[in-house]
Amino acid sequence: MESQVSKANILNGKELSVAILEQLKPRAAAIAKLNNDNPPGLATVLVGEDPASHVYVRNKRRACEKVGLTNFHYELEGNTGQAKLLALIDELNCNIEVDGILVQLPLPKGFDYDENEVLAAIAPTKDADGFHPQNQGALMQGTEAPVPCTPKGVMRLLDESGMQGSGKHAVVVGRSNIVGKPVAMLLLAQNFTVTICHSRTADLALEVSRADVVVAAVGVAKLIKGEWLKQGAVVLDVGINRGDDGKLVGDVDFDSACARASYITPVPGGVGPMTIAMLLSNTVEAAEQRLGL
Repeated sequence: MESQVSKANILNGKELSVAILEQLKPRAAAIAKLNNDNPPGLATVLVGEDPASHVYVRNKRRACEKVGLTNFHYELEGNTGQAKLLALIDELNCNIEVDGILVQLPLPKGFDYDENEVLAAIAPTKDADGFHPQNQGALMQGTEAPVPCTPKGVMRLLDESGMQGSGKHAVVVGRSNIVGKPVAMLLLAQNFTVTICHSRTADLALEVSRADVVVAAVGVAKLIKGEWLKQGAVVLDVGINRGDDGKLVGDVDFDSACARASYITPVPGGVGPMTIAMLLSNTVEAAEQRLGL
């Protein structure tokens, strides 16, 4: 009997991200050659001791090394305070060797950090994560600016499926400023008709059943069931959840979804690696723009 999992084409973000990082290497080398042997620079700022944040930042630093970017890394105590964090960001804004700045979120709770104020303090041209309000406004207007890394990675994976937007319906499950809202704007720019669903949506299964493309970014393990999907839908799973058995799972019930989807991203190995690739891509693009390339 044929396995359900074999029916859908896997959008392998791990393999695609490796290819993208390889493509960034000569661009980073060209920048260094024109910039007094200084390659693009990414500053990573880690506040507190959250284990997951440490893993994420370590993976980003390793990717910098692979591509040939300079990584300026800063680790601050959880109780450092907003004023000192903003002072560090101001210093990085003024550092001509830094092309991209990433402050790892979430910031520690209980120390009066205002994440919105911290993100707004980063120079828009150095906003490697694409979270600055000016850049998010540019995304809404369709003008050029750094694009949030996870939505940018989602769209690159969607390109791999060959799905075209005109006449197609996309459903985004989740409305965060980091994923849900920006990915909806990017889908609109590709001529998809877009529906955004969330915790107050009356009949989520019905909405999902109408979608040619489903982007799941709500943070609830296996929320989206395979039987909800339209036959041949493209499924992009942004969720990363820890299952009862300790394994990572997405927001989509992967096995049942594979029976109906034409393309699907796995968890892990789907959108996650693409987020890091897009972070470095944003940094290289910022350096190229600074040098007029």
